[in-house]
Amino acid sequence: MEQGNCDIGLIGLAVMGQNLVLNMNDHGYKVAVFNRTVSKVDDFTKNEAKGTQVVAAHSIEEFLGDLKRPRRAMLMVKAGDAVDQTIGELLPHLDKGDIIIDGGNSHFPDTNRRVKALNERGVLYIGTGVSGGEEGARHGPSIMPGGNKEAWPHVKDIFQAIAAKVEDGTPCCDWVGEEGAGHFVKMVHNGIEYGDMQLICEAYQLLKDGLGLTPEELHGVFADWNKGELDSFLIEITAEIFTKKDDDGQPLIDKILDTAGQKGTGKWTVTSALDAGMPVTLIGEAVFARCLSALKEERVQAAKVLEGPKHRTDSQDRKVFVEEVRRALYCSKMISYAQGYMLLREAGKEMGWNLNMGGIALMWRGGCIIRSRFLGKIKEAYDKNPHLTNLLMDDFFSGVLNEYHDSWRKAVIHAIGFGIPTPAFSTALAFYDGYRTQRLPANLLQAQRDFFGAHTYERVDKPRGQFFHTNWTGRGGRVSSGSYNA
Repeated sequence: MEQGNCDIGLIGLAVMGQNLVLNMNDHGYKVAVFNRTVSKVDDFTKNEAKGTQVVAAHSIEEFLGDLKRPRRAMLMVKAGDAVDQTIGELLPHLDKGDIIIDGGNSHFPDTNRRVKALNERGVLYIGTGVSGGEEGARHGPSIMPGGNKEAWPHVKDIFQAIAAKVEDGTPCCDWVGEEGAGHFVKMVHNGIEYGDMQLICEAYQLLKDGLGLTPEELHGVFADWNKGELDSFLIEITAEIFTKKDDDGQPLIDKILDTAGQKGTGKWTVTSALDAGMPVTLIGEAVFARCLSALKEERVQAAKVLEGPKHRTDSQDRKVFVEEVRRALYCSKMISYAQGYMLLREAGKEMGWNLNMGGIALMWRGGCIIRSRFLGKIKEAYDKNPHLTNLLMDDFFSGVLNEYHDSWRKAVIHAIGFGIPTPAFSTALAFYDGYRTQRLPANLLQAQRDFFGAHTYERVDKPRGQFFHTNWTGRGGRVSSGSYNA
């Protein structure tokens, strides 16, 4: 097959794919495009890509023939079988050293598998997270590539050119690590996104139902918050959402049904946390909150039967209450990111990935959905101490938590008093208190396990790693459990 003159090719012309192509074109790269529904190719080149140097291909062979060597083929197709099918269609036509890039939301074990399988065929594979939605894809997303490191020099210039940039011009894109590391980091990003959104929703309900604020007043609060410590994309769009009016002039927010959707990436994060034994409790609660919201009909019936406190909104000092909620949101956000980073650290250890923690914060600093001023603080923490065990041990984070936790507690107490559910605020506070508690009641738990299952326990007055069993009733035997775990 003769060599074409396109720098890169992209398969999959849904919104993200189209916008990435136009972004690459803006930066002077010549892009070949192909789509399984071939009519989409011509539709794109005649409309959105009109007047660009984008090259339309009508078959896989033609598509690959348009590419310079080593050929770089990027897939923006649905995660799962569609990725494997497309790889299967490309493979017979590829040579050693050619590169396949999966830019979809693939689950990292799939990327691990594909990197290994393609490496055996001499084909280099990259699995990359791309965040920022359609706007980010068009004007600068956050890009998180991992996989076969040999491929990185061949895509680095393109990826860093099209990525978002932070204030000093540094691109929000760098090599993440081996195998599925890029998709793992994107998965954790999405989990943190679930957490951030749930925290904002809890603050909204506390202010709306606890303080009786109107959408107009809520706009004012969130716009004000966005000028300070909470400055972020999600707070900014939340402020804007409260200003949108429906056709009848009423606030649109009040017309939207309260059942949340999800695509599964938050659930993947929680499952990974359980597998790794990491207490990523806030993202777990954020996923479950969406599940609970989906039980709309049951909740409507339960509201008629189950009683809560009568709301009192008149006794609150509005300014103090709003500040308590803001601090609760900020502290809880810190806990969520600390938990996300605990999972990243553990996964890096287990998988043998050399993850650059500060670099990940920098990649999330711009372009992506969780972009915020706050991420700069995470970058600084890991720059100061690359071996930081937990973000909460950094001076900046511990300083804020020590100063704000009283207000955070008051916000949660208000929520309990009003009967307003704040699962993410509450679990974050419980984690904070658990993490800073020197002696937890797990000693009793171990006694229970040894009582009913002879599971043994360690002692405070003996070296770690020595295990003991007690015959609690006088009826038990001397044998302890070695493998059965309850």
